[in-house]
Amino acid sequence: MAEEQSGAPLTGVMADLVAYQPGAVVSRVILKKATGNVTLFAFDKDQGLSEHTTPFDALVLVLDGVAEITIGGAPCVLRAGDMVVMPANVPHALKAPERFKMALTMIRA
Repeated sequence: MAEEQSGAPLTGVMADLVAYQPGAVVSRVILKKATGNVTLFAFDKDQGLSEHTTPFDALVLVLDGVAEITIGGAPCVLRAGDMVVMPANVPHALKAPERFKMALTMIRA
């Protein structure tokens, strides 16, 4: 769990709170509650997450680099500062044509 769970606030540049690792996808949960969570990811080039679904809507904000996200069979390319909402129960997958970082906000409602 992240530092803010202990009562101390977590501050800083969001993209700096998760680091790239060669040949890997790195994740860091920075907030986890019964109602949702915020997770940061760092994808090295050519890494990804295979197609899957989740029972909740999720917001992706690209923090660094370029991401290719396919939602319901439709690919979209996102760059730093771009966001997309991935609807609940719609298949989606992520690929890193170059390394990228993102924040994933999932709301359980």
